Amino acid sequence: MSNTTTSVPPPTRTAASRNLGLIAIFGSIVLALLGLFFTAEDVDQGSSVRIMYVHVPTAWVAYLAFVFTAVCSAGHLWGRKHSLNLDRLAGASAEVGVIFMGVTLVTGSLWGRLSWGTYWQWDPRLTTTAFLFVTYVGYLAVRGLGGTQHQRAKRSAIVALFAVLEIPLVHFSVLLWRSLHQEATVLRPNGDVKMDGLMLFSLVFGVAVFTTIFAWLVLHRNRVLALVDAVELRGIDAALEARRAEEVPS
Repeated sequence: MSNTTTSVPPPTRTAASRNLGLIAIFGSIVLALLGLFFTAEDVDQGSSVRIMYVHVPTAWVAYLAFVFTAVCSAGHLWGRKHSLNLDRLAGASAEVGVIFMGVTLVTGSLWGRLSWGTYWQWDPRLTTTAFLFVTYVGYLAVRGLGGTQHQRAKRSAIVALFAVLEIPLVHFSVLLWRSLHQEATVLRPNGDVKMDGLMLFSLVFGVAVFTTIFAWLVLHRNRVLALVDAVELRGIDAALEARRAEEVPS
């Protein structure tokens, strides 16, 4: 058995990540102004439609996060070097995705209370979304099990590749079953988008803003995970050194 361990390069904070954070903050302010003051109310839903500018973007970015987790996991499994950095990116993306999916569920419940008179219905879209959320909480739990970093990466990657298959089920649930949830507002099968120009712009802008927030959070969380792995490796090195010292006759 080799006594060497893989070193983890110390992560650095770059001007790019700081600028990304500033863009995310500025974009969030603009989105809040657009959503709360400049866009018109909906003919049927009134002011409650403003929840859409958070609910829809967070859902789409959560999908993006989970797909990115799967891509990084595949890269780790089938890449020649089995990069641990890809594994850390997968974990960071999943953590952020769980947060965004949690926001999606909360805002969806609030919207449901205003539209349906209740916070929750065992509706196909709501149920499958909750199941997707629980699945990725389970993925994060799997990452926390014992073993080496490579063992963690391998088992987590396998779970991620199965978990991502739930996303099409969630997205198309409103078409597969009778659902209270409305169908897609923008990505409709017939390509017909029935939204006011400024409302559509605000929605797309919201997706861009939350995507920027996602990228910024993943960069920072990946940096933290790299530090954790580096500390763990130093602990392993110290334990091996102590073991070698015990083997030296006095």
